[in-house]
This record gives sequence, structure tokens and C-alpha cells, in this order.
Amino acid sequence: MKLFDSHTHLNDAPFLDDLEQYNMNAKELDVDKIANVGSNLEMNQQAVKLANNHDNMYAIIGWHPEFADQYDEQAQQYLIDNLKNEKAVAIGEIGLDYHWDDAPSKDIQQATFKKQLELANELKLPVSIHCRDAYEDAYQIFQTTDLTNVTVIMHSFNGSPEWLQKFLALGFYVSYSGVVSFKNAHEVHESAQQTPLDKMLLETDAPYLTPEPYRGKQNQPAYTRYVLEAVAKLRDEPIEQIAKQTYQNTCEIFKING
Repeated sequence: MKLFDSHTHLNDAPFLDDLEQYNMNAKELDVDKIANVGSNLEMNQQAVKLANNHDNMYAIIGWHPEFADQYDEQAQQYLIDNLKNEKAVAIGEIGLDYHWDDAPSKDIQQATFKKQLELANELKLPVSIHCRDAYEDAYQIFQTTDLTNVTVIMHSFNGSPEWLQKFLALGFYVSYSGVVSFKNAHEVHESAQQTPLDKMLLETDAPYLTPEPYRGKQNQPAYTRYVLEAVAKLRDEPIEQIAKQTYQNTCEIFKING
């Protein structure tokens, strides 16, 4: 059995001092491939470095809405240059986050989001979407932006079945994190049960959103295994079947030979 952690952050500070151990832990729990996701220049650079130095790692690079005010011509040129690297497989994580009062304004976030979606369409690359308290505005942007050449992943999907159906209708993929294992995440449970397997991905979003049975402790890519087990239990399906399909989906989206 092989798993793909489609969205994690081994490029973040909590992991850098013991990176090889975390990578070994992942392999011990059948996590065969890892996509490390950037959010600003420093995190993007680290994601690319890890991808270049590890056969099983890939980079997703972009400017997170929290850093939307840092996305300028120089930042865009960085993406254009580094996305030529075959180990850089998508743009992300990009999107909207209206949760924090100190985040850049909605106008700035939306403008940066649109620019990166347009770049993804131009470069014919997938995108990993961060969307928090902003489904309506994100949906409006999706509907008014040319996504002909873009495969969209709704990362760490925490939405209702109603939003799930709207995004599936647009042809999007949906990725589930450790939240799917939380006892009170009833809407996420329903969405995971209703997501077609050929549209599903698994992720950890480590060091955040640690799944049961380790909730409250630092997350890591190895725990993709527990996300898998939670999804399998909710759907009453064999873990091998879900592992195989989600791994295949991720490889196809990122154009990776499995």
C-alpha cells in the first residue's frame, strides 16, 4: 500500500532540525510521496530545496492569502522561474482567508488570488486552494476566472455537503486532512462520505490539524495513515481501495509517475 501526503509543510520550522526522521516515520506508515507547500518566499524556497534533495518529495509554491500583500512582480517572476522545475508540481497554497483580523484586506487577497489563478492557467498547472470563512467569494472568483487549463484542489476541505457539490460540479478535487477524524466535525464527515473516490485526496497539513489518535500533538506526514483510516471508517470501505485511488489521483494531478 502506498499513500501520498498531498499537502504538508516539512518546509516549516518545527521539522527542519529532524527532517530525515520525519521522512523515515512517513515511510514506515506507507507514506510513499510528500508534497511540501509554500506560503511566502522563504517557505517556497525551502519547499523547492527539499524537493530537489529528496526523491519522494515535491514542491507546491505560491503566496498564501496571509502574505497576499507580498505578491508583487518579483514574486510572480519567482514562481515562473521555479515552476520550470519538474519537482515543482503546482501553485499553492493560494486563496482567501477572512478569519484573521490582521490579514491583508479582502481586496488585496482577492487580487493576489486571481493573479495566481491566471498564472496557473497560463502555465497549465494545478492549484492547491486555502479557503477559510470565504467560500462565497472564492466561488465567485472561480466562476469569473478562466480555469480551462487548471486542476483545482480544495485543500483540507472543511465545508458542508452543499459546498462540496458546488465544487464537484466545477470539476474540482477535494482533499481531506486530520479534521475528518475529529468526532464533532459532522459536516466534514458527511462530505467525506459523499465525495466520489476519483475526486478525493488525502493530506496532513502538518504541523497543523493532527488526526486522532494523536490530536493535540504535533502532526507529521506519517499521520496520513490515520486520515486514511478515518475516511475508510466513515465510508465503510477498505483502506487499500482508498489508498490506491487517492494515490493515483494525486499522481495524475501532479503528473508524477507512481
